Amino acid sequence: MSSTRRRSSSATPPGGAFTQILLDHGYGAAGVAINSAPTEGVLKAPFSQLRSTFPVLKNPLNAHRAVGFTHEQFQYSFTNGVDEEISRKAYERYAIAANGGILFGSVTANLKPGHQDTWVDYHNDDRAPLLFISGSDDHIMPPSVQQSNLKHYKSKETVTEITEFEGPHFMVGLDGWEQIADKALEWALANAKAPAGAVTA
Repeated sequence: MSSTRRRSSSATPPGGAFTQILLDHGYGAAGVAINSAPTEGVLKAPFSQLRSTFPVLKNPLNAHRAVGFTHEQFQYSFTNGVDEEISRKAYERYAIAANGGILFGSVTANLKPGHQDTWVDYHNDDRAPLLFISGSDDHIMPPSVQQSNLKHYKSKETVTEITEFEGPHFMVGLDGWEQIADKALEWALANAKAPAGAVTA
């Protein structure tokens, strides 16, 4: 691996950013990033995103420990607009304290010299096709962040697209998730670099 592609290993990037990194390194026939965290160079930071991440970013010590959300914080960040009972059930089932360093690494990626954990080559002509799926009401990774991430990709030799579904960040855990899954699979099979038969569902 060349020095221009070397990155630190302080924490694994969030899922959508990790998908972009894997594609940039030549892995996969196609990638779908749902409500993705931004990669290095994306400076868009709407108010709802700042408010969503404040419980973690308010204390620098959180960069080195696990941080949990209250239900109210979880509801604003992940299940906004969802019925209170459904939101609370999701919180009780899925919410756990997570590594604050992941978020700090993402936020500070544009402030440090050299390439950080979330760097990708936006001009990579050999990257497999990439689809961003965005939640219309997502507070923590709003549509404007997805659009900004998309616009950074400059290669005309590969496919980079975006589509939007109605819902918050947690939309894949709510009724109607099958439509999102079907879209992701349909798009991946239609755009994969490898023959469709080589991609198994």
